[in-house]
Amino acid sequence: MKLGVDTYSIRSQGWDAFGYLDYSRRIGLDIVHFSDMDPFESLDESYLRDVKARADELGLLIEAGMGSICPTSTTFRAERGSAVEQVSHMLRVAKSLGSPVLRCFLGSSADRRTPAPLDTHIEATVDTCHAVRDLALDLGVKLAIENHAGDLQGRELKELIERAGPDIAGACIDSGNPLWTLEDPMVNLEHLAPYVVTSHIRDTSVWMHPRGAAVQWVAMGDGNVGMQAWAEAYKKLCPEAPFTLEIITGGAPRVMPYLEPDFWGPYQSVPAHEFARFERLVREGQPFLGTMLTVSFGQDVPDEYRAALVAQQRVDLERSVRYCRQVLGVGEAD
Repeated sequence: MKLGVDTYSIRSQGWDAFGYLDYSRRIGLDIVHFSDMDPFESLDESYLRDVKARADELGLLIEAGMGSICPTSTTFRAERGSAVEQVSHMLRVAKSLGSPVLRCFLGSSADRRTPAPLDTHIEATVDTCHAVRDLALDLGVKLAIENHAGDLQGRELKELIERAGPDIAGACIDSGNPLWTLEDPMVNLEHLAPYVVTSHIRDTSVWMHPRGAAVQWVAMGDGNVGMQAWAEAYKKLCPEAPFTLEIITGGAPRVMPYLEPDFWGPYQSVPAHEFARFERLVREGQPFLGTMLTVSFGQDVPDEYRAALVAQQRVDLERSVRYCRQVLGVGEAD
């Protein structure tokens, strides 16, 4: 199985697209997954051809990505054009880069608490998929919709993909985000496995908190949510999909206050038997006690801390790559 990296793992390095390609080859990866185009100096065809040529020279595959394709989402960037315009453009970019998929998403956990119900956002996302159907089929690029930042449980994303059409839409499965929706990552995999076309994979620690649970993303092998068993199941159920790391360390734990009654409004449809599997992880878990510099989102920190966080991204990615190759048996590069 091919081993890749989502460049968000090392987003603070200041590299351009070529820098990410060179680094990824140096640490023994097979795929570079650009979940957004920020590292690209241009999206002109000539520049895209140069990036693809460099990837080919290094023996790397490229996967392309963008943000929200849901025009009703709190995360949608309307200043970039309509959802259909943005997706149509990025499908062509993906084709130029040789990417078989275009990673995208609905939104974030905030979309579970908007005045409009979640299904409104799901329907808007489905409408976008239907509108670009012919173009996606013509280009041979599949929309890889991620369970992103607490927006959708696996069951909900599965239903979205089925409504959009599995011939043009699949799943970019994220193993860290289910914990933000009260979901065991294995439950998420069980729902999405038939539709997985690519991935964002990382480990997580979860433990009991006075308000419910605390969740913190960690490097591969540092968590307590059963990622070794998850990886074995993933290799069996999704053998054609890549094992792409999105290692996000340095963040403070996120509290899921499910012991508070007003928390449950957006989660009333969660099946009890699935929540019970999440709760078991919480009860058996312990906080991560290893070495990690953590900063709350948006917190201003001294330059010395910022430099350490930049270095930490590389350190945690590289040891995650070693764990995947040595323990999980993932990766094809020499």
